[in-house]
Amino acid sequence: MKKVEFFFDCSSPWTYLAFHRFQSIVREVNADIYWKPILVGGVFNKVNQDVYNNRLNPNPLKFKYSRKDLQDWANYYQISINWPKIFPLNAVNVMRAVIVSDKFNKLVPFSLLCFENYWSKGVDISNLDILSELAESIDIDKEIFQEKIKNQNIKDLLRTNTDELINRGGFGSPTIFINEDDMYFGNDRMELVRKKITEEKNENN
Repeated sequence: MKKVEFFFDCSSPWTYLAFHRFQSIVREVNADIYWKPILVGGVFNKVNQDVYNNRLNPNPLKFKYSRKDLQDWANYYQISINWPKIFPLNAVNVMRAVIVSDKFNKLVPFSLLCFENYWSKGVDISNLDILSELAESIDIDKEIFQEKIKNQNIKDLLRTNTDELINRGGFGSPTIFINEDDMYFGNDRMELVRKKITEEKNENN
C-alpha cells in the first residue's frame, strides 16, 4: 500500500476541484491517505510571491481564459463554482478548523462543506461562528470545536504543515506527494495522480 499526502487550502478554487476529484480516486484505489491542511498564503509569502504580482497586474487575456477554464472544470466535475465577493480569503480560521475536524475523524466532510459554502454559495468561511455552524451540522460538538480551534497545538500543526510543504519543494495548493518524493501540483494533474497510484497498486498485486 502506497502513501499519498494531499496538501490543501480551502481558499483555492483549483483545490476545490482537485479535492472533489480526489474523493473518487480514493474510493477507487488502495492507498494510505494523509491530509495536510496548510496556509497557501504562507507558501506564497516564502516561495511564490509572483502570485501577488499577477493578482495586482493580471494579463487580461489569461485572466479571462482562467475564469473560463475554472468553469469548464467545474462543469466537468458537475459541481458549482461562483466567484465569491470576498477574495482573497483570510484562511487562518478555516484551515485551523479543518485540523480540528480531523480530531473528530471528519476532515473530508467538513472540508467539502467549507469548499462548497465558499466557492458555490459565497459564504464567508473565515467567520468563526459560520465555521462552528458547519461543524455542528456534521455532529461535531460546537463548544468543543470552538475551544479546540484556539488551541496552540492546532495553530502549530497548521504552521508545521505549511513549512513542511515549502521545505519539500511545494509552491501552492493543491500539492500531492506519492511515496514521499513524487510531487504533483494542481487540479489538472489529478489524472496523473490516479494513474500513478493505480500503477503502484498493480505492482504490489
